[in-house]
Order: sequence, then C-alpha cells, then structure tokens
Amino acid sequence: MRAMVLHAPRQPLRLEERPDPVAGPGEIVVRVEACAVCRTDLHVVDGDLTEPKLPLVPGHEIVGIVESCGEGVDLVPGRRVGIPWLGHTCGCCGYCASGRENLCDNPGFTGYTRDGGFASHVVADADFAFPLDGFSDPVATAPLMCAGLIGWRSLKMAGEGRRIGIYGFGAAAHIIAQVCVYQGREVYAFTRAGDDAAQALARSLGAVWTGGSEESPPVLLDAAIIFAPVGELVPAALRGVAKGGRVVCGGIHMSDIPQFPYSILWGERQVLSVANLTRADAVEFLELAPRAGVTTTTTVYPLERANEALADLRAGRFQGAAVLVP
Repeated sequence: MRAMVLHAPRQPLRLEERPDPVAGPGEIVVRVEACAVCRTDLHVVDGDLTEPKLPLVPGHEIVGIVESCGEGVDLVPGRRVGIPWLGHTCGCCGYCASGRENLCDNPGFTGYTRDGGFASHVVADADFAFPLDGFSDPVATAPLMCAGLIGWRSLKMAGEGRRIGIYGFGAAAHIIAQVCVYQGREVYAFTRAGDDAAQALARSLGAVWTGGSEESPPVLLDAAIIFAPVGELVPAALRGVAKGGRVVCGGIHMSDIPQFPYSILWGERQVLSVANLTRADAVEFLELAPRAGVTTTTTVYPLERANEALADLRAGRFQGAAVLVP
C-alpha cells in the first residue's frame, strides 16, 4: 500500500510504501477511493493538536470499498463505506453510557491517534464505518464524512432558529448552508474580507446575505456557527445574535478568544463548542443529505500531492473541499 506519512509536526508528508494491512478482530481493511482534506488535518500537521501518534497517516473523511474483514464483522467485502474522525470509543465510560460517545474518555481518532485515509488502504473499526450504499460518487461523498457531519452536529446545537449566521464559508459551511435552505432557514454567510469567490458560492447555495466577517448582519440572528478557527469571531458573532441566541464554535481548534464585555453575552446568549460526533449524528445526516439535495464543491488532487492540497487549504486557494484520490 501507499501512504502519505507525517513524521514530525510542521514537516511535509512523505510518500511511502508500506506492507498491505491486515484486519484484526472487529476491523475492516478498506481500499480508499477518496479522502477529503479537513482543516483538522492542518491542525494535526501544523502541530496545533499536540498528541498525534507518530509516524501518522492523516485523513479522516474517507470513502472506500471494504476489501477484507476481521473476525466478528458483519460487513461484506465489496461494500462502499465511509470512515469519519471518530474511529473508536471505549463503550464503558460515563459519556458512552449516557449516549455521549463523542466525549468518550478513551477515544480513537482516525488520522490522529490511528492511521487515516491519506493512503491507498486503511484499517478501520467496523463499528465506526458507515455503509454508503446510495452514494455513487466517492469524491463528492468524502467531504460529508467530516465537514458534513460536524456541520450537522453544529446546526443541531444551534437550535431551531430561522436566521443562521455562518462564519467561515469553507467545506462545512457550504454543505450545511444547503441543509439550512432545505429546512426553510435563512443563511447569512460571513467570509474573509474581500473573498468574493466564497461569497459568490454562498449566494449560489441560497444565502440571503453575504459579507466580510468584520461586518454586522443586516438583522439580528437566531444563532451563529463559527467554522473558521479564529477566536476574534466569537465576540463578533455574539454582537450579531439576538437575545437568547447561540454562538456555536464548530472546530476542534481555535485561536484565543479575546476579552469581551459581559453586555454582549447578557440576555441569555450562549457560547457552545462542538466536540467530535456520535454515530447517531452520522446516521441522521447520511439519511438527510440526499433528501436535502446536498451537493459538494470539490478540487481533486492525486494522493502524492497531499502537501499541495494542505498548502492550498491553508491559503484558501479553492472553494468547498479538497479531495485526495489514490
């Protein structure tokens, strides 16, 4: 098998040949068809997330075909599956026992604590792989496995409000905006100042207003979701939501949130963070996405150009999501 491997933070990934993987009990070997590139991958490579296994194969938005199964696995070879960030949970801690496996005390994360999908093959826990029988395009589907899933969990945490602000119009935002429109909500999209391409994409997907993140929305919002890893956006979003509104931080890493006056939090406004996902989130979203007519905007890179894809994501040189194809 081939893999792009991280040996140390802030170092380029190296293309390596490895022995073909073998599935252990409860595991599957998947031939990777496509793996989307997530901002979390950047945080891993750049050293913002400080506890990766090394050497590491990044990547956690994986679509592929089951090639072999270990003992005790019900999936059959030949079936297309998706593999997300949450790769394993202990099943016995208080969080797992109370339906909050996303907060598990002893989790495994694909592309962080276990090898991921920047490769031709990957080994996954079969219980954390999702059948994709109705999804025929691996490249279009790959971004759903994190950008879509974390976007869906963020939207659920935002509540039932009609006016939704989205800060940072990248992979997750361009998916969840379509869900908002399907649900009859209004989307207000905030981008980097002057990012005309991102604003045009947002309008094409149904946003009723677009502007720079330094701008105020034309109306008070019921909730705001922040996908950009920029702490300064938290007080900006708080100023834009109505009393009782929520500001949801959808990323795994964010720069420091600056001091802000209590007056912009008062009025029962809330700030929440989203941590990982549950398998129930995935089942819900993968059933919803086709009904909502969700489409993805993608830029395809061959596996060996993973470093270029990461650099382009860091610089904001494409719209939607980058996808690696072995």
